[in-house]
Amino acid sequence: MSVIYFIRHGETDWNAEQRMQGQLDIPINVRGEQQAARNGRMLRELIGDGTGFDFVASPLIRTRRTMEIIRGEMGLDPTAYRTDDRLREIHKGDWQSHLWADLPTRFPAEWAAYDQDTWRVVPPGEGAESLAMMHDRVCAWFASVDRDTVVVSHGGPMRCLRRLILALDDIAASRLGVPQDQILRIRGNELSWH
Repeated sequence: MSVIYFIRHGETDWNAEQRMQGQLDIPINVRGEQQAARNGRMLRELIGDGTGFDFVASPLIRTRRTMEIIRGEMGLDPTAYRTDDRLREIHKGDWQSHLWADLPTRFPAEWAAYDQDTWRVVPPGEGAESLAMMHDRVCAWFASVDRDTVVVSHGGPMRCLRRLILALDDIAASRLGVPQDQILRIRGNELSWH
């Protein structure tokens, strides 16, 4: 049975502002770099130099920078990892770049529909996804894992995996916290935070 160490990218200025990032390429900030360094040191304590582990990240800049800091803290080549598109954050279409608090007034009809069914409603805009669509691609990635893995991804995919493993309903899954300064260890149906 493979073990997965799942890490959310470090904080961005948009995280701090509660601005919708989605798949826009926003870099981590100074606090985010500190969070990544902390997670790298913790991971080194947990798995040493990571021999035998696959290291994979979402291709967005915030996850790649986080992975590079983590690997540097572990004493590894910062760039020796791969990316997987299935680990990208959800694409929120026209909602991306807006403050969460502004969405109900800027997109009243679309937000009302989303509020009624946050799992299945697709936001307006080209390329947008529902949570269910993201869940399918993240679960496809999870099913493909065949060895011990360190992954750096986003809050949405972190919620998807916990929803799957803990058999949560849509509402409970959407309310899960997604810390940026902790590591989620997944082994079978067992989850633990480090």
